[in-house]
Amino acid sequence: MKLVNKFIDKHGAGHVTLRPEDDEDMWHLYNLIQEGDSVRAPAVRRVQNVSSTGSTESHRVRLNLTIQAAKIEFSSSGAQAGSGLTQDSNDQDNPSAALHISGPVISENPHVKLGAFHTLDIEANRDVRIEKQDGWDSIAIARVEEAIIPGRGAEVGAIVCGEGVAAFCLLSQHMTMVTHRISVSIPRKSASSGASQHEKGLQKFYATLYDSFLRHIPYANVNLRAIVIASPGWVRDAVYDYIISEASKKGDKALIKAMKEKSLKVHITSPHVHSLVEVLKSPEITSQLKETKFAREGIVLDKFFKMLGSDEMRAWYGPEHVCLAADRGAIGTLLISDDLFRSSDPQTRKKYVAVVEAVQQKGAEVVIFSSMHESGQQLNQLTGIAALLTFPLDIEVVEAEEREAEEERKRLEEESRDNES
Repeated sequence: MKLVNKFIDKHGAGHVTLRPEDDEDMWHLYNLIQEGDSVRAPAVRRVQNVSSTGSTESHRVRLNLTIQAAKIEFSSSGAQAGSGLTQDSNDQDNPSAALHISGPVISENPHVKLGAFHTLDIEANRDVRIEKQDGWDSIAIARVEEAIIPGRGAEVGAIVCGEGVAAFCLLSQHMTMVTHRISVSIPRKSASSGASQHEKGLQKFYATLYDSFLRHIPYANVNLRAIVIASPGWVRDAVYDYIISEASKKGDKALIKAMKEKSLKVHITSPHVHSLVEVLKSPEITSQLKETKFAREGIVLDKFFKMLGSDEMRAWYGPEHVCLAADRGAIGTLLISDDLFRSSDPQTRKKYVAVVEAVQQKGAEVVIFSSMHESGQQLNQLTGIAALLTFPLDIEVVEAEEREAEEERKRLEEESRDNES
């Protein structure tokens, strides 16, 4: 993402113009733009001209339109969305994200009437100007600053495989993209056919996987920090050996170098993409990728679940309970999903921004999970917010104290009214 210009005053009023370059930039914009915000971007409209003779001629014109966002939609043919990872559409080599912003036109334009409804289809390398209705809060500003850091992109390429099946994934700071899937039928060994048909099936699977690897894993990219081959059983070792063997036969020195320097073989319990959570918390990966955002998410979430099982008084989740823990200054690490900041209710977003700022001021760590990673979706299943506490708190005791405090507050208010009367 490129920052074209930015003007935000000390009160949060102002605008930012950004130029998205890839799918992850579209995801950032989706998280930045809220209902009610002013968005200006290039658009194409069909314009009709009526001649003096009464004939009508229509043509398409490209122009810049400013709308007030009423509906924001994000979709990606190969990225996590909603309840899980989805297969790429038509097995495209380069699935791309789509961001659509709909709403009424709020700025004068010779071709479009004020108030006319329009949908902006946000395009890569086209400027998008955003002015927020309720001002730029700390979470939105931090998102912009993170999005414009140069040198981002896919940091891990992964093959999640089992016998006959494989999914090819690219992991960046905020997204897990499934770029391709393969499924090859492998006959079982039997007394009649012996091992020959089984071996032929395996060889076809490995050959298909190798070709797909070359097309879908950017192994020569300097930003790619690891190539993960994950599987149950022995499949990952066989896949690694086949790739090295084929690369040697074809004299592909770049691939051999990448595999020897970047590849990591990791055991997982099932050959499904959601097993990437296991991959990200494995010792082999955490030691190499501990500075990346998505690895940190996996580590923190794993720590939370372990704490929940061993010392539940130090692992709280749910908005009400986490807010109570924050009020008592008990939070050591706050886990919060970016889903909660996309609420259509401005007050809900303000509530969670306030929680984040409050715990940060008290020295706690805040980890904002991307719901486009599997770890973020797991957190969403726990209401999207959780906390690791620095000291144990009994929920029942805290809630009882809150009820007593509320009753005392009401009693004092009644006494005050009585005195005034």
